[in-house]
This record gives sequence, C-alpha cells and structure tokens, in this order.
Amino acid sequence: MNQLEALKQFTTVVADTGDFHQLAQFQPQDATTNPSLILKAVQKPEYAPLMRATVAQFKDRGLDEIMDRILVRFGCEILDTIPGRVSTEVDARLSFDTVATVTRAERLIELYQAAGIHTERVLIKMAATWEGIEAARILEQRGIHTNLTLLFSFCQAVACGQAKVQLISPFVGRIYDWYKKQAGAQWDESAMAGANDPGVRSVKKIYDYYKHFDISTEVMGASFRNTGQILALAGCDLLTIAPDLLAQLCAQQNEMQPVARALDPGKARAQLHERVLHDQASFRFALNEDAMATEKLAEGIRAFTADTLKLEALMQQAAA
Repeated sequence: MNQLEALKQFTTVVADTGDFHQLAQFQPQDATTNPSLILKAVQKPEYAPLMRATVAQFKDRGLDEIMDRILVRFGCEILDTIPGRVSTEVDARLSFDTVATVTRAERLIELYQAAGIHTERVLIKMAATWEGIEAARILEQRGIHTNLTLLFSFCQAVACGQAKVQLISPFVGRIYDWYKKQAGAQWDESAMAGANDPGVRSVKKIYDYYKHFDISTEVMGASFRNTGQILALAGCDLLTIAPDLLAQLCAQQNEMQPVARALDPGKARAQLHERVLHDQASFRFALNEDAMATEKLAEGIRAFTADTLKLEALMQQAAA
C-alpha cells in the first residue's frame, strides 16, 4: 500500500487541478478548480481546442458568459472522470459584491443543469470575504452548495459555520509561506514541520472547533507545499492535493513511513472550546487583527483576478 491509499482510509482525497486527463490515475473522489488552474490547463495543446470550440460557439455572448461556459465545460469533463463533486469558482472580481456573486453562481448552476449535471455534484467556490460568506448563506438556502476558499483565519471559518456553508478550504501552504517569510533567517524548517507547521495548526484548530460543536460544514485542507503538511492533516474531512503531490504520495510506500490519523473527531469533542459568534463588525475587526490572513486574502483575490484577465485575453485571441 502506498501513502495515498493509506491516506484515503482517513480522508476523502480531492484533486486540485483543471487537467482532467491526469485525474484517473489518482482516483480522487472530488476535484477542485480555480482561475489559475484553468488558465494553466487551456495553455496546454490538448486543451486549447476545447477553449476554442467554446469561444466559437458563444462568441456573440459577453466575455463573462463565455468564461462561465468554459469553466462548466471543464467541470463536466472532470465529472466524467470522478464519482463525486467538482468545485467551480465565481469571478474573483465579485468577491465584495454579494448580489453579483449570487447571480453568477446561479448562472453556473443553470449551465451545469443544462448539461445534465445534478446540482449535488457541483460546489460553487467564492472567496471567504464577508460578502462572499453572505452570498454562500443565500445560495445554501436556495439549495446551491458552496465552497469558501482563500480561507486563512479562524474568524472566516466561524462565519462560514454560522452561514451553514457546505465546505470550506482553509489554506495551508500560503500560511506557511507567510510565516516563513516573516521569520527570514530565523526560520527553523525542521522545528516548524508536521504538526508544528503554522498552516497545519490553523486547519487543526478549525477542524477541532467544528467537530466539538457539531458544525456540519466540511473542512477541506488546501494549498500544500509538501507531503508532510498533507500527512499531518490525515483525518481531515477532505484534502485537495495537486497532481505532483498526489504522485509523490503514490511513490512512497506506507510501510516505510506509515500514515497515522492526526485529526480525530472524538478527540475534538472531548476538548474544551469556547463558542464564538461573529456579526459583520466583529468579523471585520477579527480579520483586521490577523495580518497574515488580511494580506493573504487580498493577495489571493488579486492573483485570481490577474489570471481571470489572462484567460479573458486568450478567449479574445481565440475569437479574433
């Protein structure tokens, strides 16, 4: 048994990619995409025809609709390969507009339904801003399930739990990056590895809090830099992992380095936790107090926006 097979005993494994040709070899349950991953995929020769065909078919429509149709086309191809759900992201430029996020999410779902995909197989992704979380609250009430991404802080997780969102994607690697950069020459890689990794600690705190208070929102660790971070979160509800790290887990025999359950709902329920509630004012203040989360959330939205603009430019070239 390899480490990926061992990990699947404790955790639902999700592939973090838009490259659906890679999926079958790893047999993930679900898959996640984002603008950066789709941009990366459409620049590969095997996917360029898919984009060109979609642009040609709908070139008389607005760029935003063509974009959504490309995202859904990738999502449908992914769903042909996996048994579970795909996450499709709303335009990051709408991260501070609740109404526009809801409208865009509903169109994505309508496009999936028109392609014969059941709503239960799709998670609509959006940034865990206050406005994004409010949009998710509305969507969940309408039967559209959501995945709140760019989640770096405990206050974001608390607000998502209150909104009864389906799933959150707390980031590990980007938290690790921030603390490593802050420490500079003082950073001790071995001392800050595994359970001591600041990104791992952040996800464990959220997981333990959710399980202690029986919050139904699923926790899916995301954004990994190495397999050590992944294995330190074995037992998390889900983990979304890039293909290169999935390959590394496949290559490592479990007998050489056994995978053990690190997160446990029973232990979480036995811990002492204080219930936290946030309204908009307290959420914004708590986020503001967390310099890492504030910086990484803003940086993430900017990065997704930049890649969305690059994808739009490629679409315009294809339409010319």
